[in-house]
Amino acid sequence: MDCISKLMYVKRDLKEHFSSVSESYNMIAVVGARQAGKTTFLKEQMKKYDSSYVLFDDPDARALFDEDVKKFEMQYIEGHELSVLDEVQHCRDSGSKLKYLVDTGRKLWITSSSEILMSKEILFYLVGRVSIVRLYPFSHSEFIKAKKQKATTITISKRMVWEHMTYGGYPKVVLTKDPNMKKIILRDLYETMILKDVARTFSISDMNALEQLSRYLAINTANLISYDNTTKTLGITFPTLKKYLDAMEKSYFIVRVKPYFTNKNKELTKQPKIYFLDCGLRNIIIDDFPVKPDGKVFENYVFSEVIKAGYIPKYWRTKSKVEVDFVLEHKKDVIPIEVKVSEGSYSIDKSLHSFINNYKPKKAYIVFYEGKKGTKKVNGCKVSFVDMAGLNSALGKIR
Repeated sequence: MDCISKLMYVKRDLKEHFSSVSESYNMIAVVGARQAGKTTFLKEQMKKYDSSYVLFDDPDARALFDEDVKKFEMQYIEGHELSVLDEVQHCRDSGSKLKYLVDTGRKLWITSSSEILMSKEILFYLVGRVSIVRLYPFSHSEFIKAKKQKATTITISKRMVWEHMTYGGYPKVVLTKDPNMKKIILRDLYETMILKDVARTFSISDMNALEQLSRYLAINTANLISYDNTTKTLGITFPTLKKYLDAMEKSYFIVRVKPYFTNKNKELTKQPKIYFLDCGLRNIIIDDFPVKPDGKVFENYVFSEVIKAGYIPKYWRTKSKVEVDFVLEHKKDVIPIEVKVSEGSYSIDKSLHSFINNYKPKKAYIVFYEGKKGTKKVNGCKVSFVDMAGLNSALGKIR
């Protein structure tokens, strides 16, 4: 008998935002990785409506939508206040057909596990008609809710971060108790995403090269990626590498992080860093589940939490290789974030000092897995030493 917990609904952080936009838009697109909880979230929200639900993995529903949208409307939408159309990216000419439905007054919530929904062929028809909401695997705060952890100690907090970082935030994984079963679910999820969301959706036939690239990126998490070195190592061409990276990014697998420059043109010419949206997925690719936090994986974990908080982080690096892990841009402010597994001396290295001296930020954060909370002033900048809960609280206040 496995140790899968009885599945429960966990309130998602975006609920208030979703409720707000649903009052203003007749169409909402919820996009995000496969099994991140899009369907579960929408089924919970649709309970207040007389609604219908259509999954386009169903070949009959997809064929009817593809061949005659008015017949589809009569079969699935007529007589309902709201209709949820799940995995709509599988359908033909979905942009024009969705435009027809929403223009005739239908209230639609649609989902996609691929950014292909955001392509110009689809989005062109929906501009001004749809609000796009991104749903990621459980954030740190959602993970804590899923674990029903109401009271914490330093030890409990560290254990929660370790588990979330090690196995990731996919709901089914989080709600499963047995570590071996967590790995089985992650392996199945990885294979499904590679085969269905990446390879099939983006017409990739060389699965061996795609999986080799996945492994290469997992090994090099949080490192600068040289396109030239990568193509030589894997024996693929630059156009192939670009196609594969685009497909993986549009399937919510990875994120390419650009450098921070005040000269925006330079951002387009420098090497990116690669991070995974979910650390558990990264770990299963190379079967690496360290008992003690690894610096690069913890950096990836902090990155994923920053993304889930609604930011697009960049990194900062000079020609002399002075580097800050993440830089956030908010209105006219810049906020540097350094990541350290262990920090107990309130030390600020020369890289962060250099950034503060050059850009004069008002706030900076040093995020630790293990350490002491506190603050320090550097050249007029308030540097806060925080754990993950402290960072998430700070990110929420900034926004």
